[in-house]
Amino acid sequence: IDTVLPADSVEFCPHPEASDIFVCGTYKLEDQQSEQVASQSPAAQIRRGQCLVFEVHSEHSEDISTQEISLPAVLDLKWCHTEPSRQPLLAVADSEGNVNLFEWSLQQRRLCNASSLHVAPSHVLCLSLDWSNRRAPTSTAGSLVVSLSDGKLTLLEPDQTGQLSITSAWAAHAHEPWCVAWNYWDTNVIYSGGDDLRLKVWDIRQGFDQPIITNKRFDAGVTSIQSHPNIEHLIAVGSYDCTVRLFDTRKPLTPLAQVDVGGGAWRVKWHPSSSRNCDLLVAAMHDGFKILSFHDIGDKPHRHSDGSNENWEVQKRYDGHGSLAYGVDWSHQPWQDQTLVASASFYDHALHLWRG
Repeated sequence: IDTVLPADSVEFCPHPEASDIFVCGTYKLEDQQSEQVASQSPAAQIRRGQCLVFEVHSEHSEDISTQEISLPAVLDLKWCHTEPSRQPLLAVADSEGNVNLFEWSLQQRRLCNASSLHVAPSHVLCLSLDWSNRRAPTSTAGSLVVSLSDGKLTLLEPDQTGQLSITSAWAAHAHEPWCVAWNYWDTNVIYSGGDDLRLKVWDIRQGFDQPIITNKRFDAGVTSIQSHPNIEHLIAVGSYDCTVRLFDTRKPLTPLAQVDVGGGAWRVKWHPSSSRNCDLLVAAMHDGFKILSFHDIGDKPHRHSDGSNENWEVQKRYDGHGSLAYGVDWSHQPWQDQTLVASASFYDHALHLWRG
């Protein structure tokens, strides 16, 4: 599927009545020499994008319906894990300091604008966001944490009516914090990673003057973090140094496993089913998409027949894209042996569906 604009993020809806829905975010930096921006100052940069909505009617990619929502460039988007009685809620981070909230109408089968929250000045990009309620779906919005291109993190929490508002904002990284994520098992804890080669751990009960832990043992920027939704004390961390690391959150300085994935690990996504707890989906930028399988997570390393002491293997590669592998996600539809995966690449503005 041609997304027209460069594609950088993909998310399947987890709601049981909308698991055939997924969204794709796109990002285009306008040419400064174009007529559209000729009147702008040299420092001005115009970024535009879309949130594309897809409804998968069958396994055939031709059988897809779409909705297009124009926005400033989209850098990240995440569905909130809500109770089945509530309509699905989507948060979209854009390049002009906004978090845009949309509801999926189960009746109309389309995405409807709910609200837009201005969390930073318009020249600041919202880079990454994550909802707190992955393991405990709620009837209202969960708490939302957002990372910003000026190095700050922002915490938004719902009031009694479920409306989100900023409750904290703090300087977190010296350079762009590419990723921010909750500990899904302890939602007092937030993880962030940035271009300053730091993985930081924050506890909202202790304030934000300084992180409770800083891991400086990276050779390049930290680009992606996800807490395991089914295994406590386990996070996956991706970096521009072409490595995915697994950490026990109780010992976040020494990795349980390290995998060279061949390119910068821009997205890491644990499989949502507890029957596939060991499977991690990776968008590896210059080296395509991969499914990693880890053996004996948190236990002794798996020993291969050749005597090597590795506790992981590449279960599948998908190299069908012709450009940077950026966006990827697993479907939440009932699983068979193979799960539907959507992947998106940047400069060739391509979206693919495959199984893994």
